[in-house]
Amino acid sequence: MSANVIDSFEFCRKHQQLRGQTATAEFERLTPELADSEGVLDWSFTGGFHGNGYAQLGMEVRGEVRVICQRCLKPLAIPVVSQSSLVLARNDSDADDIGSRLDDDRVDVIVGSSAMDIMMLLEDEVLLVLPLSPRHDICPDTDQGAEAKSQADSPFSILKNLKN
Repeated sequence: MSANVIDSFEFCRKHQQLRGQTATAEFERLTPELADSEGVLDWSFTGGFHGNGYAQLGMEVRGEVRVICQRCLKPLAIPVVSQSSLVLARNDSDADDIGSRLDDDRVDVIVGSSAMDIMMLLEDEVLLVLPLSPRHDICPDTDQGAEAKSQADSPFSILKNLKN
């Protein structure tokens, strides 16, 4: 088994931990969403059990990715900071049952396996963190700030002129 593939139930049963760094360029589904493939994500997985006795993976990812601003079409750095608790089920129907029993939005229930690719879980998490329409607050190298200010002053200037 490669370092990226784990037996999820054994991993949890043995309370194992796995940490590492992965370049964003290594994620096939993430790369097309990015402005460039520079960047590294620090990650960790921790096995254990949920309070109700279900196998649970703790996943943490930190780093930064660069996407394209939808306003100015220039790179925009997005911080990635995410912690997730993944309760493991044996199959889809167990996942549904466990999800309804737990009724906890802070925990996701997924189907575990003896050959779980943790890089796919990590990539899914980063894709979920990305905004749908990323934009700078104020785009660099544009007059947007001055333009927005003049538009904000404009209605009051008109009212002032009407008064006189």
